Amino acid sequence: MTKNKCGCCCGGSSTPNGNDIREFVKEKYGQVAVNAAERKETSCCGSGTSKDAITRDLYSEAETQGIPVEALLASMGCANPMALADLNPGEVVLDLGSGGGIDVLLSAKRVGPTGKAYGLDMTDEMLALAEKNKAESGITNVEFLKGEIENIPLPDASVDVIISNCVINLSTDKDQVLREAFRVLKPGGRFAVADIVLTKQVSDAVKEHVGLWTGCIAGALEMNDYKTKLLQAGFSDAEVEIVKTYSEDDIDGLVPKEVVFQFGKERVSELMDTFVSAFVRATKPKSCCCCG
Repeated sequence: MTKNKCGCCCGGSSTPNGNDIREFVKEKYGQVAVNAAERKETSCCGSGTSKDAITRDLYSEAETQGIPVEALLASMGCANPMALADLNPGEVVLDLGSGGGIDVLLSAKRVGPTGKAYGLDMTDEMLALAEKNKAESGITNVEFLKGEIENIPLPDASVDVIISNCVINLSTDKDQVLREAFRVLKPGGRFAVADIVLTKQVSDAVKEHVGLWTGCIAGALEMNDYKTKLLQAGFSDAEVEIVKTYSEDDIDGLVPKEVVFQFGKERVSELMDTFVSAFVRATKPKSCCCCG
């Protein structure tokens, strides 16, 4: 998958499959990258002039000092991984779905010249923007990779910390994503991602709406399901911490107008109480039968 940072939630209502979602994301995030390069902010449903309730105000001015504004404009995150990942000098970090590169650049500053930060994304326009932002920032301990988060192009046990910012919810094969994350982490490595999660199950109609899939909601895991899948992948100490909730007041910024029309304002209002932004943490055991 690519960087799903809630910036592409407009779409039809036919049942989506993995290829539908992948192509829709490529198209929408390609446009997000173009907008960012032109210094236009992007809202949840495309090319608005302000960020929505999920993506706004994630980073402090102190954190983004020296980071190109285009990297910030391309960020469609749901939380700030830097508040979650306790990065140390010399560590190797991987950002799943790195978009314009802001979390990679911030991570590279944290781990310092003896460490390294990788960014993985499948959208050409985002990768081009990330490379541009890397060059403008002057940060050199960074490498951007093209690929999907279900098939990470790195060796076994090569990464200390995996971060991600509102991306994993979009994958149609989350078990494979988590298995791959486990594979590339070193024994004792940390999984520390921000994501949209569900506090209660949603209807099949919601799950089948591609606009809500690419808007971070329909594909999100329920909190306990997320923890269960992490444990099944081999992780230990899995936990989910709610960091932000949403309400009816946030509908206009998060839900496409055609979805409101289709489901009705009352049903959509109820939907706003089903998902939250969360920090998701887990650890790869230092020794186990299946550690890479």
